[in-house]
Amino acid sequence: MKLDILAFGAHPDDVELSAGGTLAKHVDLGYKVGIIDLTPSQLSTRGTIENRALEAEEARKALGVHVRENLMMHDGFFEVDRPHLMQVVQVIRKYQPEIIIANAPDDRHPDHGKAAKLVKEANFLSGLVKIESELDGAKQSAWRSKTFFHYIQFKHLEPDVIVDIRGYKEQKLASLLAYKSQFYDPNSKEPETLISSKGFFEMIQSRNAVFGGMSAIFEGEGFISQLKPAVDNLFDLKGKL
Repeated sequence: MKLDILAFGAHPDDVELSAGGTLAKHVDLGYKVGIIDLTPSQLSTRGTIENRALEAEEARKALGVHVRENLMMHDGFFEVDRPHLMQVVQVIRKYQPEIIIANAPDDRHPDHGKAAKLVKEANFLSGLVKIESELDGAKQSAWRSKTFFHYIQFKHLEPDVIVDIRGYKEQKLASLLAYKSQFYDPNSKEPETLISSKGFFEMIQSRNAVFGGMSAIFEGEGFISQLKPAVDNLFDLKGKL
């Protein structure tokens, strides 16, 4: 299946936290959307990788995303090296997305910045015809996405683009609540972590309001662009600034 948008996350729930509303909206607009998780979060303090996989599937359904895969890299220890780059090249060529969305380039969790670099480099390499790859025994064609964005995670980074997610807040929330083992649950007996605290969950919702407020839309998700966005003429921005 050829996809319009392919979103990568170092861990299941990365994409939902920062771009869930954006993905749900684009599915609703008729675009084909997929999520690739690099790792199954083997090092997560709470839950198990088996439960996390079930939660990720439930979250996919909540957003209406068409496909989701996990590349089963090792949480905390994957590297930006040839074997890992070729894994990502293979999946980019498989789905041939027009737009790729990846982790924040700089963040509290070292995996996030590393994943951002891995996917960005793999997207470039994927477009080189002399790099050969196969899928199910068939040679793949070179492919590079036309547009590349990073979503914003724990660390506050200034967005280049803000997507209006009004009307998709509840769908995004449903995808986050799918991760029952990870987020705030006052009845949980598991160790508390930063992301399981009540304050973290409230921060995610308030961040959407902050990004939305920056564009007077009240509910938004922010993205960093690899290139500065351009418009054909200034009237394309009429009513948007």
